[in-house]
Amino acid sequence: MKTPKALLPLIEDGIIDEAVSQLMSGKEATVYVVRCGGDIRCAKVYKDAAKRNFKKAVQYREGRKQRSSRRARAMEKGSSYGRKQQEEVWQNAEVDALYRLARAGVRVPQPYGCFDGVLLMELVCDESGHVAPRLNDVSMSPEQAREDHRDIMHDIMRMLCAGLVHGDLSEFNVLVDDYGPVIIDLPQAVDAAANNNAQSMLLRDVRNMNGYYGQYAPELLDSRYGEEMWALYEAGELHADTELSGNYSEPGEAADVDAVLEEIKAVMAEHEEAILRAQDTQEGDY
Repeated sequence: MKTPKALLPLIEDGIIDEAVSQLMSGKEATVYVVRCGGDIRCAKVYKDAAKRNFKKAVQYREGRKQRSSRRARAMEKGSSYGRKQQEEVWQNAEVDALYRLARAGVRVPQPYGCFDGVLLMELVCDESGHVAPRLNDVSMSPEQAREDHRDIMHDIMRMLCAGLVHGDLSEFNVLVDDYGPVIIDLPQAVDAAANNNAQSMLLRDVRNMNGYYGQYAPELLDSRYGEEMWALYEAGELHADTELSGNYSEPGEAADVDAVLEEIKAVMAEHEEAILRAQDTQEGDY
């Protein structure tokens, strides 16, 4: 294939040897299969912000710290320099997230670095060497759905333990290889502690996964892993080896109802006793 313009600097610098084929083109980027020596990898070329169609990007950038005050001011003003810096931050966020999550044990593609706005990373394949399909292209048995759902819930939990929330997780950005699901597309990943939208994004990520796997194992539709994770996270009790149950009740939900019923019964009993005492008193007076 003709070498894409964005990949020419990487070939000139000897980082990649050739562009083999285009793998996919989405709202954020175009991904190419490339050869690096004897290895086949993929190169993600981010689209220009004007052409990118990622909704509500501002919500995802909230809480991202900038080391340079000059850069931060430029980004706030929206100058040409600021927009360029904003693009670099957006792209580097995915690289940083991939390294961070790989260290945390989350199944993500192995990153090899970002060069001139191009993210070079592992091409996820099956044992036959074919590119792993996206989750939305896969059908499965109820047993497989439960197993893969359990794995993805644990990866979402490990992400949260590492301080990150994917923020846009769905069946379209999960690959499935011979060992299960692999999470991809992370430029919008948010800081769980610094972004005010982190909780709602986590719950949406989990809800999306419940909805997809729930097609094959309907009982997963009623699970509440997201609420369970966030409650443990806020309490400082969430760890990478935490065993999740998927069951969760808001503080006081079931307990308060029972307590109220018991209190009503106690009040009614006291009222009945008071009436009896009053009757006894009246009968004694006559």
